[in-house]
Amino acid sequence: MTRGRRVGLAAAIALALFAAYEVISSFVAFTDDAYVQSDLIALAPQVTGRIIAVEVADNQDVAEGDLLASIDPIPFQLAVDQRRADLAEARAQIASDQHRIASARDALAAASSAADFARENEKRLTTLASAQDVSRVALDQASDTLRRADAARDAAQESVAATEATLSMHQATEARAVSALALAEWQLARTKLAAPTSGTVTSLSLRVGDTAQADVPLIGIVDARAWRIVANFKESYIRGFTVGSTAWVSLDSNPWHLRRARVAGIARGISREAVPDRLLNYVAPTTDWIRLKRRFPVTLTLVDPPSDLKLYMGADARVVVLP
Repeated sequence: MTRGRRVGLAAAIALALFAAYEVISSFVAFTDDAYVQSDLIALAPQVTGRIIAVEVADNQDVAEGDLLASIDPIPFQLAVDQRRADLAEARAQIASDQHRIASARDALAAASSAADFARENEKRLTTLASAQDVSRVALDQASDTLRRADAARDAAQESVAATEATLSMHQATEARAVSALALAEWQLARTKLAAPTSGTVTSLSLRVGDTAQADVPLIGIVDARAWRIVANFKESYIRGFTVGSTAWVSLDSNPWHLRRARVAGIARGISREAVPDRLLNYVAPTTDWIRLKRRFPVTLTLVDPPSDLKLYMGADARVVVLP
């Protein structure tokens, strides 16, 4: 075979392989850039205090609601007791105010009745005085009695208003005491750290005597209910993907087994720059036939995985999707 024919044959074979690759890739998409993913829950206490008990060990499986650790409850219980005393005092003051208001209203009713009687008496004597049936002294005494009765009624009205204002102030104090007690009870309840979901404790370094800071993560839990496979596929593949497409997954942590999976989601965007703290994922491009090809994350979920299958967050995987 001449050199020219050998070159031509090699070119034909290369062209045939390329054509076969393009045809196959239209029906089968493969990537080895895939990994196991789950949700990592960074459990942080909502109150600050000293750790008095740690109920779990590193890498221990836990169920939702299991007790993980306890913060010293004594300071929080004392705060609850204080708030309850404040509330009891506020309510006792309100009861006293209500009694004073009742007395003030009774006094106002009596003063109003006396003022009405004095007014009628002064009016009657004025009529009689015009006919000179009573003395001027008697009329003056009646007028003076009316003025004193009106003043007493006004004072009684002011007393009622003052006691009602005091009641309103103490009712506001009661409302604040109720809120303060609710907050103290809420903080006391937060001295128990419970698992928010079923999963596995990871990277535990918490010890008795440590100081827990509010909103600072203490315990990590890998969520047992959120396992998925994230596979980065070249952009030329994803055009044929749809949610629900069948896929096959090989896990490096469980080799020589193909697991059936379904496409659960396809990323609609990636970042073109490796800039942190962006909402779009950045996936480094790969060199393919000179051109840099972008890759898009595709999320897959395993279909009916066996109950004894152990998944490991971050483990490598290989994925084949049948569009």
